[in-house]
Amino acid sequence: MTHTTIKGLLLASSILGSAGLAHAEDVTLTIESWRNDDLAIWQEKLIPAFEAKNPGIKVKFAPTAPTEYNAALNAKLDAGSAGDLITCRPFDASLELYNKKHLADLTALPGMENFSPVAKSAWTTDDGSATFCVPMASVIHGFIYNKDAFDQLGIQIPTTEAEFFAALDKIKADGNYIPMAMGTKDLWEAATMGYQNIGPTYWKGEEGRAALIKGEQKLTDDAWVEPYRVLAKWKDYLGDGFEAQTYPDSQNLFTLGRAAIYPAGSWEIGLFNTQAQFKMGAFPPPVKNAGDACYISDHNDIGVGLNAKSAHAEEAKKLLTWISSPEFADIYANALPGFFSLNSTAVKMADPLAQEFVSWREKCKPTIRSTYQILSRGTPNLENETWVESANVINGTDTPEVAAEKLQKGLDGWYKPAK
Repeated sequence: MTHTTIKGLLLASSILGSAGLAHAEDVTLTIESWRNDDLAIWQEKLIPAFEAKNPGIKVKFAPTAPTEYNAALNAKLDAGSAGDLITCRPFDASLELYNKKHLADLTALPGMENFSPVAKSAWTTDDGSATFCVPMASVIHGFIYNKDAFDQLGIQIPTTEAEFFAALDKIKADGNYIPMAMGTKDLWEAATMGYQNIGPTYWKGEEGRAALIKGEQKLTDDAWVEPYRVLAKWKDYLGDGFEAQTYPDSQNLFTLGRAAIYPAGSWEIGLFNTQAQFKMGAFPPPVKNAGDACYISDHNDIGVGLNAKSAHAEEAKKLLTWISSPEFADIYANALPGFFSLNSTAVKMADPLAQEFVSWREKCKPTIRSTYQILSRGTPNLENETWVESANVINGTDTPEVAAEKLQKGLDGWYKPAK
C-alpha cells in the first residue's frame, strides 16, 4: 500500500469521523415568548411530542415577563442574540419586526395551507403578499353565565337581542343577582367585552371591518353606531357603582356567584374553572332578529415566527411546520382551554365551556376586533379611543352618536384609506 493511499484512507476516515461527530451533536432551538404561563405546557407536553419525532433537535422555551417582552425582544434582535423562534403578538408589533427584516417570510412554509385568511390576518402584510408567523391561537368573545342562577329563575339561553334584555330584566326583578358583571373603570373592558363582543353582529363582521379600512363605511354609519345604542342600555343592569369597578372586581363578582352573566373573553375559562363553585355555560352574542346570521369575534392572539438570523433555520422550519399541524393544535388548545387553535382542522375540546365557545365557529361567521388591523397606527389611536368612548356611552356621559362622531373625527385626522 503506497504512502498516498494510506494518507487518503486516513483522510477519508477522519472526514467520516467528523461527519459522524457533527451528526451526534443536537441542534437546540430557543423559543422567545411572553407567555410564562405556558412554560409547563411546553416542557411537559409540546416539546416531548416534537422531540420524539425529530431526533437531533432539542427545543428550549424561554419566556420573558409579558410587560417586558416587546422591549427585551427588540433589544435581543438588534444585538443578534434573540432565539430561533419568536412568539408573535398580533398585528402591528409583529408587522414592524417583519418590515425591519427580523422575521422571515413563511408564506411557502409547509403547513401554512392549514390556516384561513382570517386566521393569518394578524401576521400578513397589508397587501396580503407575505405571511410571517404561524397562527397558534385565538380568543373568542361571548357571554359566560351562571347556570344555577338561570335554572332558579327559569331563564332560557337568549338568542336574540330582545330575549337578552328580557333575561336581564328578569334577573334584575328577582334581585338576588347583579344581572351582568362589567365595570367601566379600566375602560378596555367596555370596548373589548362590550363593543367588540356585540358589534360584529351589526357591522357584519369581516364585511364591515374591510369596508371601514377601505373608507367605504364610516364609524358614524348606523352599523357602527347601533352597537353603542345597545351598550347604552347595559347601564341599568351592571349594578351599583359599576363606574368605579375594575376588571378584577368584575371577575370576582361573577366567580363569587353574585352576578348572573359575564361579558367575556374565552381566556377567562381557566381561571373561572378554578374559582367558581357553580355550573357555568356560555352563549354567543345575540342576533338582532331571529334567523339573522350570527357573528363572533374570534380574535387572533398569538403566533410564532422565524428569526431571520437564526443559525438553524431548517430545523426551526421543521418545528414551525409541526406547530401548524393538527397534532400541535390538539395538545395546545386542550392544555390551555380558552385559547383556541386557528388550524382549519377542528379541535375537540375536553373542557365543556371551551367546547361551547369553539362550537360557535360551526354556526357563526368569525371576525377580528375592528380596530386592530391598520386603523390604530396613528394618533389618536382608534383602539384606545374606542376604550374611552365605549365607557363614556355606558356611563351615559356621551350619546352613541357623539361617541361615533368623536371616533370618526380622530380617525379622519390621520387615516386616509388607500384608493
